[in-house]
Amino acid sequence: MADLRRLIFFGLLFCATAFAQERSPRLPAPVTQALTQAGIPESAIGIYVHEFGSEQPVLAVGESRALNPASTIKLLTTFAALDQLGPAFQWTTDVFSSASLQGDVLPGDLILRGGGDPRLTLENFWLMLRNLRARGVREIRGDLVVDRSYFGGLDAVDPGGFDNEPTRPYNTLPDALLVNFKSFRVNLIPDNERRTVRILIEPALPQVQIVNNLVLDGEPCGDWITRLKFSASGDNASAKLIFNGNYALACGEKERHYSVLGHPQYVHALFTLLWRELGGTFNGALREGMAPSGAKPLLTHVSQPLTDVIRDINKFSNNVMARQLFLTLGTIGAGSPANADKSVRAIKQWLEVRRLPMPELVLENGSGLSRSERINARGLAQLLLLAGRSAVMPEFVASLPLVAIDGTMRKRLNGADIAGQAHIKTGSLAGARAIAGYVLDARGRLMIVVFMVNHARAAEALAAQDALLKWVHAR
Repeated sequence: MADLRRLIFFGLLFCATAFAQERSPRLPAPVTQALTQAGIPESAIGIYVHEFGSEQPVLAVGESRALNPASTIKLLTTFAALDQLGPAFQWTTDVFSSASLQGDVLPGDLILRGGGDPRLTLENFWLMLRNLRARGVREIRGDLVVDRSYFGGLDAVDPGGFDNEPTRPYNTLPDALLVNFKSFRVNLIPDNERRTVRILIEPALPQVQIVNNLVLDGEPCGDWITRLKFSASGDNASAKLIFNGNYALACGEKERHYSVLGHPQYVHALFTLLWRELGGTFNGALREGMAPSGAKPLLTHVSQPLTDVIRDINKFSNNVMARQLFLTLGTIGAGSPANADKSVRAIKQWLEVRRLPMPELVLENGSGLSRSERINARGLAQLLLLAGRSAVMPEFVASLPLVAIDGTMRKRLNGADIAGQAHIKTGSLAGARAIAGYVLDARGRLMIVVFMVNHARAAEALAAQDALLKWVHAR
């Protein structure tokens, strides 16, 4: 009998030990080695790996540690939007007139009322104006009135940009009438015969001047961006982009994007340019204000569906579009004007309804372009688990970068067995690196993987994150 009791005791002890090891296993050796080489301690990470259909995680290290998720917080913003708004949700931009048309002449003002469309690109804005011309409007004798009231009080926020780089497009603030991300594409074209570098800008607005002092040389391309020695000056109404330094012939044609001018000034300048290109006449000034109740509707432009928008947000980590979507969520229950506080409340209420508690969650703008946003690896993994079991799972998963194929994962893990077998969102800030998404392992099991690093050497964590992805796929 004593021997039987002893056998049962050791059997239970073995099971308990095995269970504890299942819940809190050690880091895989390749991950530990990569972290050690990078000089990143285990206390700076949060990892959670979970197989669909299992009750316990495969791997959980620092899973309750609240960390800055960088752009992986976009997973929360985009899934909350898909779940609440639906994949077919669309934004509208309304065009009104202050007077009745007289033939093809509009004797009064033209009014553009923004609805927060995250993807009112140059092409879509042109199509909207072309549609307006097709409806018989040719000459506009009044002013252009811009109604940005759907989003409130954002111009005074973060005027220097997140990282004191206000001309970088990712720092563009959200706006109810966000047109073409308020950005300019600059093409650098080396001309070996003339030993010069041509600079083309699109759209070519007269309010933006290019100063080209670039010198073409025969050096290797290398870090061509640093060699440009770019600077900008100006204000909301006009700007000067100055290019000094050297540009290597070996670079071929390159392009950069810059964000200058104020939102309403950009819209006015672009509208004037495109309207004249379309054969219309307009010489009016810019005015800001709300569309009056008696304004006459001329046209409603409808955006691409939410499914297309979240693909751009997640595949290419578009911060401006994510912030537009985040603010849109705040109007669901609270109405317009949208603001960040409304959006935070809306998302936290949705998490309560979905029974997904995240007491550690801190939200600022839902894009990851933040020093204050926090979530833990377990909470982010539970979100991915919920999304993977939802009706919008196909749309959501398809919006994530496919490893070694596209988006921000296009150049990672090329040639590895996991290539094409995982949808992974990335996140990157100074001092923060993160990955989160889905892996189809070598045995056909669907796995959730979250790996966040907050450390001064976080930029060196990519090898450890790739090692974890390969381990999850091969195990």
